[in-house]
Amino acid sequence: MSLTVSPSLPALESRLPQRRELATEIPGPASRELQERRAAVVAAGAVSSMPVYAADADGGVIRDVDGNSFIDLGSGIAVTSVGASAPAVAAAVQDQVGHFTHTCFMVTPYEGYIQVAEELARLTPGDHAKRTVLFNSGAEAVENAVKIARLATGRQAVVAFDHAYHGRTNLTMGLTAKTMPYKSNFGPFAPEVYRMPMSYPYREENPELTGPEAAQRAITQIEKQIGADSTAAILIEPIQGEGGFIVPAEGFLPTLAAWARENGVVFIADEVQSGFCRTGAWFASEHEGVVPDLITMAKGLAGGMPLSAVTGRAELLDAVHAGGLGGTYGGNPVACAAALATLETMRELDLAGRAQAIEDIVLARLRALAEELGGAQGPIGDIRGRGAMLALELVKPGTTEPDPETTKAVAAACLAQGVLILTCGTYGNVIRLLPPLVIDERLLNEGLEVLEDALRASR
Repeated sequence: MSLTVSPSLPALESRLPQRRELATEIPGPASRELQERRAAVVAAGAVSSMPVYAADADGGVIRDVDGNSFIDLGSGIAVTSVGASAPAVAAAVQDQVGHFTHTCFMVTPYEGYIQVAEELARLTPGDHAKRTVLFNSGAEAVENAVKIARLATGRQAVVAFDHAYHGRTNLTMGLTAKTMPYKSNFGPFAPEVYRMPMSYPYREENPELTGPEAAQRAITQIEKQIGADSTAAILIEPIQGEGGFIVPAEGFLPTLAAWARENGVVFIADEVQSGFCRTGAWFASEHEGVVPDLITMAKGLAGGMPLSAVTGRAELLDAVHAGGLGGTYGGNPVACAAALATLETMRELDLAGRAQAIEDIVLARLRALAEELGGAQGPIGDIRGRGAMLALELVKPGTTEPDPETTKAVAAACLAQGVLILTCGTYGNVIRLLPPLVIDERLLNEGLEVLEDALRASR
């Protein structure tokens, strides 16, 4: 396949050479030494997917402490969409640090927080009056969105979905569907959380089930098990992340949102992973014209700095009493400066358009590979996603049985050849592709070639 750069994805200036280069075995001696030091002081439960330690990163590459340069197809789980050291972000952080690193917005406020809220009011779907509150992590944003919905409605029940991932705090663990490694033996969890069936087109028992029909299936269960009058919120990822990059059938999200609106239920879109140009739009909700009541955001918002947000209808956020929302580090001034630079970079470089171009490149190659490996009888059961949030679901050939062993082996083979990819999925059998939106097309194609070769070798 051609590795030429197309006009749809022009090359961008980078500080580091944008090339894959293996100088040592993987992991190299410096990474192994750091691993030994880590084992002596870092909790065993805090694990890393890769056995290499980063020393530098820029554009579409990560350089480790041994001098190996890897093609990055993970973006720190969709965080470094503008690159891991985007010039505008680095400059904004340096400037803000020179003034002050913290005052606590709840004590002495500052303009950066307000500017971020103004940006989010403009960017998020809908032209209604909006308010924003800032936090540090995606889990914090989700937890506070639920708090807001419960207080504003006077109801308690929260609906979540199969395959969902919403975080690692107590409430968000309860909202998350997968037990290992996120929930096992960490209970009891917060009450009044109810799980409903997700639209998962590849694994529907009835392949003819439409999106609106799948939504009605969930609505019927909500009405029977909870009752609309007791339901505070529906919480859903427009494209599920850790659960396997599941894109619900068309019509599923709008039907749920319409039912919520008709019944006074707060519709919360968890856009922590799918937001900020990742899917080819500023927010994944936009693909079907869904206007959430509340949106939770994090990951791509601040170019790698810890910042999250809840943005939504003014009447919902303003219903909370004074002092009911906040946190010592929420909306940290350095993170706010990084966010403003990140959002401006996304606009200037049209990263939503670049995400669409990445989708065109990746899907064409993966679909050709799936046919080469046997089509419906091969190991690639499904190819799905939007923009630069794409996935392959691997199965045992000729079946729909998940194949987590091959998935793990393919990821390891890619790492050995200098390409970082991530896996996910309820069954551990999904390869997810989350390249930085600034990645060079030549580098993207080279990374895909390595992935393709690893899949061919796994047969």
